[in-house]
Amino acid sequence: TQPTAFVKPTSWKAGDTLVQPELAATLERIQRWGAKGFYEGTTADFIVAEMQRGKGIITHNDLKNYKAAVRTPLVFNYRNHTIIGFPPPSSGGILTAQMLGMLERYPLRKYGFHNVKAVQLIIEAERRAYADRAEHMGDADFYPVPTQMLIDPRYLQQRWRNYDSTKATPSNTISAGKQSTFTVSEETTHISIIDADGTMVSITTTLNGNYGSKTVVGGAGFLLNNEMDDFSVKPGVANMYGAVGGVANAIAPNKRMLSSMTPTLVLKDNQPYLVVGTPGGTTIPTSVLQTLINIIDFDMSAAEAINAPKFHHQWLPDVVYVEKNVAPSLIEHLQAMGYSITPRGNIGRTEVIRVLPYGKRETAADIRGDDSVAGF
Repeated sequence: TQPTAFVKPTSWKAGDTLVQPELAATLERIQRWGAKGFYEGTTADFIVAEMQRGKGIITHNDLKNYKAAVRTPLVFNYRNHTIIGFPPPSSGGILTAQMLGMLERYPLRKYGFHNVKAVQLIIEAERRAYADRAEHMGDADFYPVPTQMLIDPRYLQQRWRNYDSTKATPSNTISAGKQSTFTVSEETTHISIIDADGTMVSITTTLNGNYGSKTVVGGAGFLLNNEMDDFSVKPGVANMYGAVGGVANAIAPNKRMLSSMTPTLVLKDNQPYLVVGTPGGTTIPTSVLQTLINIIDFDMSAAEAINAPKFHHQWLPDVVYVEKNVAPSLIEHLQAMGYSITPRGNIGRTEVIRVLPYGKRETAADIRGDDSVAGF
């Protein structure tokens, strides 16, 4: 069948019911047969047929031979907390480790939330980490990502040499790869889970762009992603979002593309403490960073931490994106220091669960989206 999901002869209105029987059948096959219910059999037939309709190249053998990669997590410390992050081919874990590593020497708690000193430090840490993202990060199975170098305190101290507390550090003075600009994806989903035994799960999944490739698999009822665009198609050539990369993230058979996903777990006194993550494209690592700082440094509740106004710098373009509810006085101080400020809509939609003393769970839904919390 030709895909018809989300489409009807007349416009949608409040109260309409979206029925997706083909997707329901696909989920039932997965429920019954597990991974084989997707990568083989009827669902695989539908995927290959859709590929052929669109002149794609994925075959039955490609699907059958696909294996999920099991990676060793990236583990590091911040203010007596153990942070467990996602390693390459996601950039999120390394970026978070770098940014927290650069900031740990400073008394952020003393400065206070959204004090100009604290905000400037965070911006400059973001700038330097994202410069490294452009040059060094990709699929470690295909490119020697220097993970330990990037998070080594001596390296981070070296990266901080040209920091000036009185003014912005121009991005063109930060050594890194080719210039890149990034646009936030709106098709990412994050789930944070913790059970009665303290087992923590942090899951981020994405289609990449809005509605992915904008193609529904006929007969199966789900969208195809456009994750190939997360590769560097050619060094120096921008992708659909304007992102320019290099060799580390070049396309290769069986290679996984670089992402910004940052599912994160935190231990306190070696016990479960936080489950954190968010959608938001390249703003994901900075949203997770600021949520961690809000809780660990500024003693915020879960709701306060995720709903606090956020900002974002990613090296290039050399601008600070700020949510519209960031205090005008803070913006004025940053502009006086030489920062280019660009107001924008929501930055991230963070999901966090915190384990309080005696095992009580604290969580909240981010007010930026249609997020929700549930417990049983």
